[in-house]
Amino acid sequence: MGDTADTAAAEGAADKKQDRKAAKLAKQIGAFAKEHGGAEGQLAHIGQAGTRIVLVGTDGGWGDLVAPTYAVAELAAQKAGLTLHDEFDGEFALRVRTGPYEWTRMAGLQLGGPANPAA
Repeated sequence: MGDTADTAAAEGAADKKQDRKAAKLAKQIGAFAKEHGGAEGQLAHIGQAGTRIVLVGTDGGWGDLVAPTYAVAELAAQKAGLTLHDEFDGEFALRVRTGPYEWTRMAGLQLGGPANPAA
């Protein structure tokens, strides 16, 4: 019977840790939304690293956060009141506004941007 109590205590501690992480992410999502006039998002599984929360502001600004699990990412989005898209499709992607920095990073040396280090 002690094993059941230990398991329940461990699960309770894990749940509290996930809730704290989700609350922290929700606070960051809220700050992003406030800075960019609102925000929408999309969740993308990125393997063992967790789940990426891609944020797109009403003004076209964008950013991302990483949650340890998909469940934590969903909980954070729910706590923040973030509208989620199933896919990062063309219509959603068109809202993203990129600047000179992103263009030079994507093109690298072709546009005079920093070179990508050799792999």
